[in-house]
Amino acid sequence: MRDFFLTRRDFLNRCGMGMGALGLASVLDSAGLLNPAAHGVGGNSPLAPKLPPLPGKARRVLHLFMQGGPSHVDTFDPKPMLEKHAGQSLKDVDKAVTHPGAAFPTPFKFNKYGQSGLEISEVFSKVGEHADKLAVIRSMSTATPSHEHSMMLINSGEQRLVRPSLGSWVTYGLGTENQNLPAFIAMSPSRPLQGDQNWQSAFLPGIYQGTYVDTRTTQVDKLIEFIKSSSTSLAEQRRQLDLLRQLNDEHSRKRAQDQPLETRIQSFETAYRMQLEATDAFDINKEPEAVRARYGDSQQARQILIARRLLERGVRFVQVWQNAWDHHAQVETGVRSAAKEIDQPIAALLTDLKERGMLDDTLIIWAGEFGRTPTVDANQNVDQTKGKGRDHNNRGFSIWMAGGGVKGGLAYGATDQWGFAAAENKVDVPDFHATILHLLGFDHEKLIYRYAGRDFRLTNLSGTVIKDILA
Repeated sequence: MRDFFLTRRDFLNRCGMGMGALGLASVLDSAGLLNPAAHGVGGNSPLAPKLPPLPGKARRVLHLFMQGGPSHVDTFDPKPMLEKHAGQSLKDVDKAVTHPGAAFPTPFKFNKYGQSGLEISEVFSKVGEHADKLAVIRSMSTATPSHEHSMMLINSGEQRLVRPSLGSWVTYGLGTENQNLPAFIAMSPSRPLQGDQNWQSAFLPGIYQGTYVDTRTTQVDKLIEFIKSSSTSLAEQRRQLDLLRQLNDEHSRKRAQDQPLETRIQSFETAYRMQLEATDAFDINKEPEAVRARYGDSQQARQILIARRLLERGVRFVQVWQNAWDHHAQVETGVRSAAKEIDQPIAALLTDLKERGMLDDTLIIWAGEFGRTPTVDANQNVDQTKGKGRDHNNRGFSIWMAGGGVKGGLAYGATDQWGFAAAENKVDVPDFHATILHLLGFDHEKLIYRYAGRDFRLTNLSGTVIKDILA
């Protein structure tokens, strides 16, 4: 898929149609302010829904991002050998081990769940009840143990340079099914490390950038700042936007491919249209009490319930952040606490999507930027007096996927007997991204965008679809 993005001016000049309001005509007919059909709404918008070139089972994506690096040996990758050699230096036990530190067995019990018997830690007991829906990849690997670089890599396919995020590539390829809400929304109760870089559009048109929502507040009108004007009616705003369009047209008359200006116009239009639907989408009090109770009453529960409401309203890509997994100390209390916040809401989500007939075409991803060491963190700057912790580990960790064409009830790949490194069916980040795009109906080598004289893609120069996890 190549870049066929045209500015409104280019399109109108080429088609000889004059000064139509092509990019500004997506207002709901029900609002009584404009007739969209008269202005070419739909396929002319850069966010108009598009069919993928290949048969894809997933139509939308929910990315549950566990910032900090969840410990795989405490969650989805049991390592009984650590118990056998607890406290021993693994370098003394296994000559292949180069990492310093004493073996640190998980303080949690792993149980077999579902008909598949998939082994999952007790801290995710409710998620475990859905084991037969999960494809756990236990052999993930990434390039660096640095938070910032690994977060950029797993979110954009590049660890150092500015590149479009996964959500931006997805919305570039598929558009969105609701023109009254952003196509890509990132929710977090606090802005993550280098947060904007993880949902940026980079050199893709800015309309594909993620919209950040701070979910610390429970007040709907404060979730999205200035969502409604307190002094100007919708009709008056429409007149202002039309005037702004005319001024921008005059300014850009002799400009070609002026993406920043076009992005600004589109952002004004999206903000205008959001007044009609956003407050409803973010208001979980409109859910039945039984549904809210199923998810629970916590910050993460609210985020995940809002995510479901956004997905069912046609938002293409939703990212939910939990910034609670960097456990250099106090693994036992830290992992238990972090998992408790999301175990019930994720289980409720899987049940909810299944009941609504949405699970089969919604791809759910649970992942952090890397894992943790199976040894005690030996960093002298870490206070272990209140409980032992684990250091960063990029060579082997676990993620899982569900719904959207994923085969459930399986563990794919494996780390070594200790949990240090991927040892069987290693999966690198480009493989992970290639698989996501495949599930959405794209050949990752053909979803490209030409910029600065070369073709770019999410997976850069590598990537192999993980066929064994496909349903």
